[in-house]
Amino acid sequence: MKSPLANIHPKAKIAESAIIDPFVSIYEDVVIGERTHVQANVVIMNGARIGNDVKIFPGAVISADPQDLKYKGEKTTVEIGDGTIIREFATVNKGTVAKMRTIVGNKCLIMAYSHVAHDCILGNNVILANAVQLAGEVEVDDFAIIGGGTLVHQFTKIGEHVMAQGGLLLAKDVPPFVKAAREPVSYAGLNSIGLRRRGFSNEKINYIQDIYRIIFNSGLNYKDAIKKVEIDIEESAEKTLILNFVKKSKRGLITSYT
Repeated sequence: MKSPLANIHPKAKIAESAIIDPFVSIYEDVVIGERTHVQANVVIMNGARIGNDVKIFPGAVISADPQDLKYKGEKTTVEIGDGTIIREFATVNKGTVAKMRTIVGNKCLIMAYSHVAHDCILGNNVILANAVQLAGEVEVDDFAIIGGGTLVHQFTKIGEHVMAQGGLLLAKDVPPFVKAAREPVSYAGLNSIGLRRRGFSNEKINYIQDIYRIIFNSGLNYKDAIKKVEIDIEESAEKTLILNFVKKSKRGLITSYT
């Protein structure tokens, strides 16, 4: 159902089952999937690719031009996955030549006043609480939760199952499964509550904790800590994920708590 009070370009590709409320503006190069509901006063600009069962609340702006001076009008996109919810006045900018697209995965929750800048990549089931601000080319992996009012520096990476306290300034990478908290930002243990909610056993949580005791609490530098983990800890998917993240970190990791 498309309201006659919405401004929809005739070439926009909108599924028949989508609901478009009054005073929505939808540009020409837009695709909107089945059962998606776009509420009043939303603006969806060229390059938006929105999946099925998405809910976009009033005042949100999707696929506006990047706030990046290197953007020269090239054709780039924003991809919004199935089942994602975008709350009031959130903004998701399209990509630049860096990656050519901004991605928000399936079943994410982008709360009110949050900003997802150009070329960000969000995995599935990510939660950005109110007024989280992601700078350009930030990566947030599956099931990560970022607390309200947090600012994330460009190029920062946040691993799977991370819980970041609200009001942080994140300028270093946050590895998988951990909590980021305090000031200055530091490792504050595992996101054990979140892991249990997602089916991790106590045995598996203790195993992951053993890895991070070596990385953050052994007094070793990261290079030596990685070697010790490789030797002392038995193989698993979690070990591989953590070590790959640490080895590939370009901004460096948050520090251990002292």
